[in-house]
Amino acid sequence: MPRLLHVSSVLNRESILAHGLDWTRMGAAPGIAGSRMPEEEGVFLCRDEFEVAWFVRMNNTGGPIDVWAVTGIEEDQLLITANGLSYFPGRMPNSQITLADRAASQPVPVGTQRRKSKQQKKPRAGK
Repeated sequence: MPRLLHVSSVLNRESILAHGLDWTRMGAAPGIAGSRMPEEEGVFLCRDEFEVAWFVRMNNTGGPIDVWAVTGIEEDQLLITANGLSYFPGRMPNSQITLADRAASQPVPVGTQRRKSKQQKKPRAGK
């Protein structure tokens, strides 16, 4: 089973510990992109450290963030947004999550490689 990760403001820590990851409970802090309302009906999940680093760099919450490890979800259960981001269309109880990195503030080192996507890019015309 793959290790999936979720990035969230530290202000959400108490709620996540009590209720798990629940997109209907946004409130203590905005989403990582700065939104006050859920962008999708589900929980955004990262498939690798490259995606975690991307969310860490985008952090628009105004403060430090936590990275949560998620179990019990398979990659084929994830949906993909129009922007190519992965999310699980549901909630995850606190029994399926563990705080993996407290108050992350630095991106993953540049040398970290992203896993290849199952979808292959088509070559552009003239290349």
